[in-house]
Amino acid sequence: MNHLREFFLLGGSAEGSRAAQGGDYVAVFMLALLFLILAMGALFVWLAARQARARQDWSGPEGRFPTRTHWMEGGMLRTEAFESPCRWIAVRTTDPRAVQKALRLANPTICTWAEGMAEARERRIFITPPIGEWVLAVGPGLPDPGDDVDECFHLLTDLSRKLGLVQYFSFNRALGHHAWARLDAGEVLRAYAWAGHVAWNQGPPSPAELGLGLHCLAYLETHASDWSEAPDPVLQNIERLPILAARWSVNPASLDERHFTTGRGIVGEIT
Repeated sequence: MNHLREFFLLGGSAEGSRAAQGGDYVAVFMLALLFLILAMGALFVWLAARQARARQDWSGPEGRFPTRTHWMEGGMLRTEAFESPCRWIAVRTTDPRAVQKALRLANPTICTWAEGMAEARERRIFITPPIGEWVLAVGPGLPDPGDDVDECFHLLTDLSRKLGLVQYFSFNRALGHHAWARLDAGEVLRAYAWAGHVAWNQGPPSPAELGLGLHCLAYLETHASDWSEAPDPVLQNIERLPILAARWSVNPASLDERHFTTGRGIVGEIT
């Protein structure tokens, strides 16, 4: 009887020990989960603060774009008012309101350059004042051929039927995606879009493309024999895309303070 009592006591003690160990595991798991939640919360707070600082740096203390200087050929200094936008359309016209109406922007508002560029995000588009004989429509709300090439095609052809000569430029350095297009009277003269594959390749390469050595693949072609050689043709295309824009029409990154002190643009939502 004494041996039986000792057996049950020892068994109960083992089960209690296992239960205690199980409780320890649950406590450790809960603590780990809590630390994970706290870490994620701290990460979100840091990202929000970083974005807020970026917006503040972008607009500056006086509501102007930050400036930076670069050396031009010949040793002259050039001041650039803002980085090149990731996506824009150039229309050969001197009437920003005509571009706004052709794009059917909702809730249009007259604005300065600083206000327009600050608002050009998500579905909002900034229509610039005339830059010579060109007006730019700037903003990530413009269609991306890498997401929907048909949407991009239809918007550009519709805009070109209404306003004539239209050009489109887009690039994403992180993904390597890039595109350019040129249309007149609704006809695609030249278009190329790379989104990890050839999304759009229409019309013969322009003299400007050939002169810059831009590398364009055919449909269903995923690589070429010289793609393993340096420099990377995708990165090369992205780096030379603003130069193509300058040769075709306007390179936004080449604009300086003189363009931001005169004229008013329009900001609105693309529908």
